Amino acid sequence: MKSILVINPNTTESMTHAIGLAARSCASPDFEILVSQPSFGPRSIEGHFDEVIAAAGVAEQVRLHAERPLAGVVIACFGDPGLDAAREATDAPVLGIAEAAFHAASMLATGFSVVTTMTRTCILAERLVQRYGFERQCRGIHGTDIPVLALESDPEQVLDVLETSAREAMLRDRSGAIVLGCAGMAAQCHALQDRLGVPVIDGVAVAVKWIEALSSLNLRTSKRGDYADPLPKEYLGWSAPLGWPAKSGF
Repeated sequence: MKSILVINPNTTESMTHAIGLAARSCASPDFEILVSQPSFGPRSIEGHFDEVIAAAGVAEQVRLHAERPLAGVVIACFGDPGLDAAREATDAPVLGIAEAAFHAASMLATGFSVVTTMTRTCILAERLVQRYGFERQCRGIHGTDIPVLALESDPEQVLDVLETSAREAMLRDRSGAIVLGCAGMAAQCHALQDRLGVPVIDGVAVAVKWIEALSSLNLRTSKRGDYADPLPKEYLGWSAPLGWPAKSGF
């Protein structure tokens, strides 16, 4: 059986569990879902500082699983923290859920809107839209100001808020699909799609399915150029176990 590592970059165990359920619900029987979270870092990721620490946590988890054969890695946070570092640390395909969701949405509608959690994180999503080249397809990013950790507190109320925000977004942006801007919203995806009658994209599910596809095609992350293995060197302090061992020869 092939294994897909799904990393929740925050340190809230209940959210890690929920993300695992979402991933397993769509995974094929031939693929095992391994779910992990960093040993350090923020309980939720709602700003630049949180994201930097979380990126180190993602790197830690990929490094700790480096010796295990993996079909792929999913970074289950909409900021895609640590994506490039993870691709250096493994030759398994690594997908961030924002990158995966943007690609999927662009195949299903000429324009899409993102509905996310805190308004202050919208700029983070905007930068990812620019990085991945979806400025023309992404017509708007809308914050609901639902704190990440509140997504699990009252699912029905959260669903109502997401529906209201999504309807306003589609009207304002003239978009035909909704991208959910947080891994913690995965549980609301199907119900929201039923209510809206348009494609609603959860990046966790899309990333898992695309990892399966890449694995079936025997495609791995290129190790030529900037995604080559990290250079061997000593790390100090808490990161000492993450240092890359020296290889024989030059």
